[in-house]
Amino acid sequence: MSIMADAALDLRLREAAAAWLTERTQRQQELATKAELAQFIFEGRRVALLDPQRGIRKPAFLDAALSIRTRFTPPGQLPPYEDREGPDGLLRYKYRGDDPNHHENVALRRAYEHRLPLIWFVGIAPALYLPRYPVWLIADEPEELQFVVALDEAQRLIQPGNAADTERRRYVERLTKLRLHQPVFRARVLQAYGNTCTVCQLRHRSLLDAAHIIPDGQPAGDPVVPNGLALCKIHHAAFDQNIIGIRPDLRVEVRPDILKEVDGPMLRHGIQEMHGCHIALPRERSAHPHRRRLEARYEQFRAAA
Repeated sequence: MSIMADAALDLRLREAAAAWLTERTQRQQELATKAELAQFIFEGRRVALLDPQRGIRKPAFLDAALSIRTRFTPPGQLPPYEDREGPDGLLRYKYRGDDPNHHENVALRRAYEHRLPLIWFVGIAPALYLPRYPVWLIADEPEELQFVVALDEAQRLIQPGNAADTERRRYVERLTKLRLHQPVFRARVLQAYGNTCTVCQLRHRSLLDAAHIIPDGQPAGDPVVPNGLALCKIHHAAFDQNIIGIRPDLRVEVRPDILKEVDGPMLRHGIQEMHGCHIALPRERSAHPHRRRLEARYEQFRAAA
């Protein structure tokens, strides 16, 4: 097969995989299991989009990597590979091992050299992933055993490697939060809570949010599951506006003036009747809301009340 034909096949596969993932998202299937990703069909053949054992996936008939993976790490455990932001604010993806010429690293290098889009599968739970795509490798840093990752077209324009000025770094970090951190936080929190509002038990995933207990950007406001609550959009807004609070004993408290109001059925049944109810908790204790964060947030609620 000619080089041009190889390139055309490669492009068709990447476009088909992206279209398939987009179609799933439109059907409210934004997460994919390892088994589902192994059953993708491309032009009559099964092509697994995720390597079941390795973090880097290169189908045998391609020259360059198709996808990368960040494995799920339970709360309190350290990931086997730590992908961090560099001085320029851009994310890094670590090599496989410490040999820059390992065949998986070579496959990633080819994707970088040919500016090919990749799919990044981020672990949300064991064998469950949130796809982020397209992403691109925009620099190779063999001394640090890592590649530089751009999460969108705007980040591809950033010159990697140098310390960015404050304004540019904030811009890059804002894009990273929008494209990666916020979707991953939402997916992990909703998965931990069984796609259920912790206050009212609504189960429509499209109507659920991941609310921070301590707001993002504040000390202890990390985007981790113990700093999150799965809330429907009504209760998320009520929580943020201090209409409701979550006490450290895990019970809902409605602000006193709101309890006295007379309004329609949403206020009566959706908010006032939640007063004193115990919130629903994740099955895994490690995913439960952090008590000290709840205490700090509840004090803010009391001050507002």
